[in-house]
Amino acid sequence: MPHFVYMLRCAGNRIYTGYAVDVEARFEQHKSGKGAKFTRAFPPECVLKTFELGTREEALRLEARIKKLERSQKEQLVAGDEALTAALLESLSA
Repeated sequence: MPHFVYMLRCAGNRIYTGYAVDVEARFEQHKSGKGAKFTRAFPPECVLKTFELGTREEALRLEARIKKLERSQKEQLVAGDEALTAALLESLSA
């Protein structure tokens, strides 16, 4: 079963990063106010990017690494920066 890390654009131009097995269902939870505390305060507008990983552990490690990125790096990731994406994915095996 695949596991996903997703990035959402939220109110106030904020970016939220999370983990899910079903991104669309989780996005609907966030939109309904039943998701994370952050998305209750800053409602999500759209899914910006998803990453599919093979295991829950890999997905949770990637989520943690993305959350530590600076805002500008998150924007680069969303814009499709292949070098940054590759570096993050390679770091999962370290």
